[in-house]
Amino acid sequence: MRSHAGDHGGDLHLVKKALAIAVLAIERQPGPFQSVSDQLDMKTLLDALIENDAELAHYARAARIAVTGEPG
Repeated sequence: MRSHAGDHGGDLHLVKKALAIAVLAIERQPGPFQSVSDQLDMKTLLDALIENDAELAHYARAARIAVTGEPG
């Protein structure tokens, strides 16, 4: 297992990927357990961390693969 100790770039990558996965997972959760306020907060944070559309596309694709098993 690769260690990211002291690797803030790696930490940031993991945070971005985790946020993208969480946003998509919440979006796919129907009914009263869908936490829209958490999803909006996560989207706002992710938008602040993402630098451009290409990076957004990368994390969106990674999230789709993680949540659905399909690239798109």
